[in-house]
Amino acid sequence: MVGLGIPAPPLSHMGGVDGGPPHPCTPSPCCLPCPRCAQRLCSAAWGDTIFAVSSGHGRCGVAVIRTSGPGSRGALQSLTGRPALPPPRVLALRRIRDPATGEPLDRGLVVWFQGPQSFTGEDCAELHVHGGPAVVSGVLRALGSLPGLRPAEPGEFTRRAFRRGKLDLTAAEGLGDLIRAETEAQRRQALRQMEGELGRLYQRWSNTLTQALAHLEAYIDFSEDDNVEEEVLSQVDATVRALEEEVGSHLQDGRRGELLRGGVRAVIAGPPNVGKSSLLNLLCQRPAAIVSPVAGTTRDVVEVALNVGGYPLVLSDTAGLRDATDPVEQEGVSRARDRLREADLVLAVLDAAAVPTEPAGLGAALGSLQPPTTTPCILVLNKADLLKGNGGSLRAACAQGHPLPPVTLLSCKTGEGLDRLLALLARELARLCGDPLSGSPSLTQSRHSLHLRQCAAALARYSRERRSDLGLAAERLRVARRHLGSITGHVSTEDVLDIIFRDFCVGK
Repeated sequence: MVGLGIPAPPLSHMGGVDGGPPHPCTPSPCCLPCPRCAQRLCSAAWGDTIFAVSSGHGRCGVAVIRTSGPGSRGALQSLTGRPALPPPRVLALRRIRDPATGEPLDRGLVVWFQGPQSFTGEDCAELHVHGGPAVVSGVLRALGSLPGLRPAEPGEFTRRAFRRGKLDLTAAEGLGDLIRAETEAQRRQALRQMEGELGRLYQRWSNTLTQALAHLEAYIDFSEDDNVEEEVLSQVDATVRALEEEVGSHLQDGRRGELLRGGVRAVIAGPPNVGKSSLLNLLCQRPAAIVSPVAGTTRDVVEVALNVGGYPLVLSDTAGLRDATDPVEQEGVSRARDRLREADLVLAVLDAAAVPTEPAGLGAALGSLQPPTTTPCILVLNKADLLKGNGGSLRAACAQGHPLPPVTLLSCKTGEGLDRLLALLARELARLCGDPLSGSPSLTQSRHSLHLRQCAAALARYSRERRSDLGLAAERLRVARRHLGSITGHVSTEDVLDIIFRDFCVGK
């Protein structure tokens, strides 16, 4: 029974399996079919069975309704009216009926997954029915009327898969990111994490620590008996130093994974009436912000999410930066300054017809906006359609390069220069987020960063305490290993699990 991925029933229910005597229990409303024989067992012995729509809600061509748990076999038999199930993982066409009334609900495809060869490790069934609201609600109502079945909670299918060792926490988080992915780069990163690359990296580190800790404890216990050579301690030291360097290098990734997962925060900043709101509307191809010739129209932050070159961009239009006297505009400028300090990328917008034409003058005009010196910046010279005789000299200044950031001429009115701006944006986003398919997998969660920093701190303390107290040094290795285990779920608490799974959609 344990091999099926479900808890073993009480001893009184063990008969009737593999040719044994009949089950002694009397069938009752709370009983369900045994997953391995035709007799019925008390559902409390096996745990409940959950069901949910896994294909999203709303009118659609096909809806997938999934069950997981020991009652999946009986549920599928009850709704199809057939005692024989289709072969595992083979779609079969069946008429689906309400088991209480016998009324036909739909005609669709069903598939049976026998545990542990399923997503959750339990017995599972799927019903692929027509996606009309009446059909879906009828099937759900029929499932809910069966004893031992209940609607799934958000993320409960994935949580059961985690409980049965089908995936670790990093893979579960990758699955959640894959469901929410909106760009190609996000999809690639989430798929790589869901397939276990990040978890395998942390598990390798954990195995390395386990081996080092075993050798250190052996040295502590048996070195006085000359059963353990002195070289063992040197090997442990070398292993810990190498691991500390590897963890530190992994942490110094420029937050690439987190930026790709949540989107690069870019801020459009500049003086009033230079076309910041027009730039936002041009990039998102809709009137997201009010455009007016009156300076100071934008008072609050207007934010839109974009997909630029396959990378996620969260773009914010802000109030014009100037010494305002109006209290409302002052608050808008204050918010703009705050966003500017928090930005991952700055689009600094200036009036092309009003800026100096030499690089030094352009640099001074950019500096007046006070963008953070460490934040990447693209200088956008808008209103290029108003340039006359000084257009050539300004273009030459734009091509100067260093010490200026990337510069481009743009006309929000005509769209001239938009392609170059998008190319510059895509290049900066690719640099900030990196290639999700190359190199070691990136950190994607602040939770990972927190535990890895504490792991690195414990390894550093080992190096300091190893000369004075080997017992304390061994404890530092245990702490480091616990933090790695907290990332993958091998060492965890219910609070950590609740945080991870509560944001999953129902049916996943």
